[in-house]
Amino acid sequence: MTTTDPGGAPAGARAGAPRTVTVRYFAAAHEAAGVAEERVALPADATVGSCVDALADRHGPRLRDVLAVCALLVDGTLHRGRDEPLGDATVVDVLPPFAGG
Repeated sequence: MTTTDPGGAPAGARAGAPRTVTVRYFAAAHEAAGVAEERVALPADATVGSCVDALADRHGPRLRDVLAVCALLVDGTLHRGRDEPLGDATVVDVLPPFAGG
């Protein structure tokens, strides 16, 4: 089922239309956010950096500290640069560093 906006266009299809992404938190990020998954509204021109900032603003300094060392997968692809656009992403995975052997 395709989600549509009030104008009848697919959600996010109109230029500048905000869209919603699913954010999934793992390990320490899950603990800091207090949720395993949530839907977050972002502007259509969101970048990795603006997404990280929005998540930190939403959950506070504990998550901000964890986000500083996390990797972000955007629809399964690693994104490192804050200026990288999210594009038409639907899922953002927040992955803290893992240890082990």
